[in-house]
Amino acid sequence: MEIIYFTLAAILLYVGADWILRRIETAAGKRLEYRSLIFFVILLTMAVTSFTLIRTLTGQ
Repeated sequence: MEIIYFTLAAILLYVGADWILRRIETAAGKRLEYRSLIFFVILLTMAVTSFTLIRTLTGQ
């Protein structure tokens, strides 16, 4: 069951990171130069946090 939680979280995190990045670019008024790096940092931060939370809640 844990693999399902991680898979669903990964899908939601990918969509969420993309949405956050698009909001940042909209606020800046331009496409960011290091878009891939910024996306990676957002996704990594969210993934570490949520995966730790999932492990805590599932008792791993």
